[in-house]
Amino acid sequence: MITCKTFQEYLVYFLEKFSYSVKNYNYPINDCSELEALIDDYSTFITSESNKEIWEQLEKHGSSDFEQLLADLRKRSALCVAIVEKQRAWKLLNGQAGTSDYFKNIESCIKEEFGGFQVYPESKVLLIGSGSFPMTPLLIAKQTGAEVVGIDIDDEAIKIGSDVIERLGKGLKIKLENTLVEDLDFSKEATHIIFSSTVEKKYELLDQLYTLTNEQVVVAMRYGDRLKSLFNYPSKKTDERKWKMVGNVLRPEHVFDIALYKKEQLACY
Repeated sequence: MITCKTFQEYLVYFLEKFSYSVKNYNYPINDCSELEALIDDYSTFITSESNKEIWEQLEKHGSSDFEQLLADLRKRSALCVAIVEKQRAWKLLNGQAGTSDYFKNIESCIKEEFGGFQVYPESKVLLIGSGSFPMTPLLIAKQTGAEVVGIDIDDEAIKIGSDVIERLGKGLKIKLENTLVEDLDFSKEATHIIFSSTVEKKYELLDQLYTLTNEQVVVAMRYGDRLKSLFNYPSKKTDERKWKMVGNVLRPEHVFDIALYKKEQLACY
């Protein structure tokens, strides 16, 4: 049985492993199978029902050192996911197939991304944080025929992701750009917006998007609270005069949950 002490020892173990991988990985030379297995183990750890009670105990008595450990784990695990995405893309582009439990977990979440707010062929979907293996744009465009634009601050991820789109989604209405939301004309046209769970400043960007988007836009905010915050940036309260939560898709067996937001008319004060 895992105790609070052994739980924290597991967290330190994962942090050491993630930190080592970030420091020593040399894309695309290194084999990534061990890192994929580590991420799969980490995904299982944060979705385990048996760990939730221990997490709640630790959270109540959390110290500054514990909070720093969580912050470091969040950043290092996100960097490792980016590494695995690039490696997965490189394998695909070089004729090798393969996936991992983590990616299967993400893909199954995509199928219910917007709850009751369906995506249609005429929809325009913006993904913030598209990564090197843009599964979300590919699945949405293939399943619905909608136009999808993905943005990312990692220029290499955009280049690799564009090659993946060319290989798997040739002819689909998908475009990837290394740009900011305020510099993207598509922000005003978007009917649906998805935030990746590993985007650190997603709620700051959501606030910024209030004046950049149309009145009918729906936002799917991927997040992870409590135990899932080890792998994702958590949810935050919004200014309900701007963005109102209209749904919350809780997925106990998945690595992140999804909060849905709609725009409110901002009153004049």
